[in-house]
Amino acid sequence: MQAREQLRASKQRRKADRMVLECQEQAYWLINRPPPGAHDVLDMGPEKGNVVNSRVNLNSEFYKMEIENSKRALGRNRVKSSICLEGFVKYSEQYHNQDPIMHGCLPSNPWISDDPAHWALNADQVSVPTRLRVERWSFSFMELLNDSMGRKEFMTYLEKEFSAENLCFWQACEDLRHGETSKIVQKVEEVYRQFLAPGAARWVNIDSKTMDKTMEGIKHPHRFVMDAAQMHIYFLMKKDSYPRYLKSELYKSMLAKAIVPQETKKSVFPFMRRQRHSSPSPAKVIATATEQDGQGAGQAGANSSAVSQV
Repeated sequence: MQAREQLRASKQRRKADRMVLECQEQAYWLINRPPPGAHDVLDMGPEKGNVVNSRVNLNSEFYKMEIENSKRALGRNRVKSSICLEGFVKYSEQYHNQDPIMHGCLPSNPWISDDPAHWALNADQVSVPTRLRVERWSFSFMELLNDSMGRKEFMTYLEKEFSAENLCFWQACEDLRHGETSKIVQKVEEVYRQFLAPGAARWVNIDSKTMDKTMEGIKHPHRFVMDAAQMHIYFLMKKDSYPRYLKSELYKSMLAKAIVPQETKKSVFPFMRRQRHSSPSPAKVIATATEQDGQGAGQAGANSSAVSQV
């Protein structure tokens, strides 16, 4: 519609105006997107060197190079759209129950009910977590690490397996990466002394190649100097400790003890009809409104036909 309106407006202009607009557009593209072989006018000026002699020569070598670049671009690995859509559908189905907008917020939505019970049940550290929270730990390893309580439970499991130093090292690297700039050198020395130095109290198992790269970076400390070692320990926990934790009795007992909050029965606004859920899904609200509009239109049509018959 917009292109059609623009075409109609351009036909209504005078010939002189159309010529001016065409010249303006050509000048714009010559400046911002010059064709191959033409020099860039923005690089010309008293403060910049003359680059007329450095323009591209449109010969056979130039086109051969363009063909090789195009072939390399076509040979790059790309993910099929069907695989991307399958992954998106799988992700949506997995997180559907976790979405407070689509599935509702239990025991109630604190933003509309003024009841902070939802925030209290999902605080950083609670005595008994909710079932949705514990189930989310099994979605991915990062979901477990991003939750402070999940990280604490995972630490308890690693202590039983005598491998808690891996998670401690990962946390120390995170503190180094996101900590204060003035303490970077001090934190790098502490991490090296506690986890990487020969005979360290909490020594972590890192391959020689990663250790050499880390030791080379320690000579000039910065906040990302431990990234290679941290990634090595991360994948070690993800492939080894994390799957065994999900099968352990510690996680199963936590999942069994987890609570399922019940919906708050008190009415938020006494003068309004109480909804079935305290925070219903927007999709359900739209569908209900559409059905009511359809029923209203049908009733109106029936009334009009009855009046006409009378």
